[in-house]
Amino acid sequence: MHNIGSKITRRSALAGSAALGAAASGAALAQPAWPSRPVRIVIPFAPSGGADTFTRLMTEPLAAAFGQPFFVENRPGGGGVIGTDAAAKATPDGHTLLMLTVTLTANETLMPNRPYVLLRDLTPVASLNRTLQVLVAHPALPVTNVAELIEWAKARPGQLDYSTAGPGTPYHIAFEVFRHMAGIQVQHIPFRLSGDARNAVVGGQVPAMFDGIATMLPLIRAGRVRALATTGTERSTLMPETPTVAETLPGYEQVGFNGLLAPAATPRPIVERLNAEINRILDTDALKDAFGRLGAEIAPMSPEAFGDVLRADIERRRVWINLAGIQPQ
Repeated sequence: MHNIGSKITRRSALAGSAALGAAASGAALAQPAWPSRPVRIVIPFAPSGGADTFTRLMTEPLAAAFGQPFFVENRPGGGGVIGTDAAAKATPDGHTLLMLTVTLTANETLMPNRPYVLLRDLTPVASLNRTLQVLVAHPALPVTNVAELIEWAKARPGQLDYSTAGPGTPYHIAFEVFRHMAGIQVQHIPFRLSGDARNAVVGGQVPAMFDGIATMLPLIRAGRVRALATTGTERSTLMPETPTVAETLPGYEQVGFNGLLAPAATPRPIVERLNAEINRILDTDALKDAFGRLGAEIAPMSPEAFGDVLRADIERRRVWINLAGIQPQ
């Protein structure tokens, strides 16, 4: 009887194991393969500037890693709100991502009526890099450094114009904080697109602006604009001869970043796979060199750590926006 019972028990265990295995296989089969089609990366800005450049550097290695094309879709307008809202409302199946810049963390304060809440409707996927800005002037403006710019502006209250891609952009905040700390009066000239704001300075219609090192460096090297200062706590390794704003105005700092988000209900395994693969790609010499040439340093981290960075930056920009007296729209 003992042997018969042992056999029955063993058969039951084997049957149970087989049933569990079948159930597990069925559950696995029920999960659709990802990615099953091309993955869209929404950039909520026009096809120019650092966010566009950094995103396009990632598409080829991501496609190689996952076996599906990763493509860019520029959705500019509304200071980044239109594209961000489109990504937030996309099907949360891992086939839509959003490229984030600090414009979107600033919008949490500046645009209280936006149709989404950043960290409610989107989930952090991966941090890509940290970036600096550069303060530039048209060569016709008779200044070569920050001290001279402040002196020129104080002698002509309200006559120093600067351009941006619109209210609340990182470059608007950067100049308004600069204005406040320098004690000068300036005139903001907003444009709809970053390329238009940049062209206005290059063409001499507007004398100054803050912009990303990634997009301004070729123009600086060509002598079409003059670099006055960068915005980090230390000098940029890409522009070591250019002082920081903080060397003239202690405590001044404006550091940006880029990263990827996904619609909030995107399955966690997809988020984790993307994060792991992006961090691996960022650690390759090819990406480090490419980002470095554009004035950015890689900043890989977990989705949770990236979420902490975003929450801290939302609060930091709220303080800066209030300091600069920029009114919500």
